[in-house]
Amino acid sequence: MKKIDEAIKFHGHLGPWLVLGLIFGELGLKKIKARKYFGLKVDARLPYRKPVSCFIDGLQLSSGCTLGKRNIRVINSKNIAVKFTNLKNRKNMILGINDSILCRLNMLKTHRESEDLAAKFLRMNPNRLCKIIRKVS
Repeated sequence: MKKIDEAIKFHGHLGPWLVLGLIFGELGLKKIKARKYFGLKVDARLPYRKPVSCFIDGLQLSSGCTLGKRNIRVINSKNIAVKFTNLKNRKNMILGINDSILCRLNMLKTHRESEDLAAKFLRMNPNRLCKIIRKVS
């Protein structure tokens, strides 16, 4: 089963926030060279309301960090920023969402528009979706 199919099965439907969470988790792991599941910690700052909170499901699936294991923390915030920390080498970085992507998300009116945008995100280069707020240090 493909990652997106697993995510839809877990979350219940395809949406752009779910896809962004998947992409952020994959990119964060890669950038800090962390091991999935137990090799990292994630702090996610975001408005803790739907549909933005759907981001958390994608982030959990792609990073392996879960609320149950307590290696992901969700902090209610008006801004969106995700800090990834490699627990072995202590390297960390912070990713945010590109402003142009946020504008597109804020313009969505229907479920169909949301699904179409999610599918588009899956085809896009992750660097067009994310911005690095703090580089790996």
